[in-house]
Amino acid sequence: MVTSGSRFLVATLVVSTALLVGCAKRPATTAASAPAPTGTAATTAPTGATAPTGGAAQATQPAAPPPPAPVTAAPQAPTAAARPSPKEFTAIPELKPVYFNFDKYDIRPADAKILDANAQWLKSNDNQLVLIEGHCDERGTNEYNLALGERRAKSTMNYLVSQGVQASRITIISYGEERPVCSQKNEECWSKNRRAQFLVKPR
Repeated sequence: MVTSGSRFLVATLVVSTALLVGCAKRPATTAASAPAPTGTAATTAPTGATAPTGGAAQATQPAAPPPPAPVTAAPQAPTAAARPSPKEFTAIPELKPVYFNFDKYDIRPADAKILDANAQWLKSNDNQLVLIEGHCDERGTNEYNLALGERRAKSTMNYLVSQGVQASRITIISYGEERPVCSQKNEECWSKNRRAQFLVKPR
């Protein structure tokens, strides 16, 4: 015989079961209302963005450094041609010196005639190399006179080249005021020191 207590127990179990079944269905319904993942989330990324490849661990690795540029040897400066020593040259009477005005290095008309004769001799004796020395008087600093002596030697060389003497045969050197031919302190003496003179040697 079923007692009232048994009925109450059965009723309680039925209600509890109904509640448990109803609660279990609610999360499933909520989950179903959201779109299931399809694996195409990368297609919704902003234009220009690229999806990482190889997984998150690979994406965090630093990029490999670029290979070092090949090391090339610096170009070497061309070796300067050996200049002949002035001691190898000797003065000859056939080549006359020319002279310059104070603080000048241009060729004077009278000296141009001397250079014409010198050029003719050098062209007739093309087996000879020539050294042109530039000299100054004692006035002025050593540095200034060395530069002036070089200009005098260069202008003399340029004149010879213009007369057909090969530039490759000519070497110039400046002594400034270091080698005077006259030591008196007057214009007559100084004018003798402002000169370009010639020395030669066989090739």
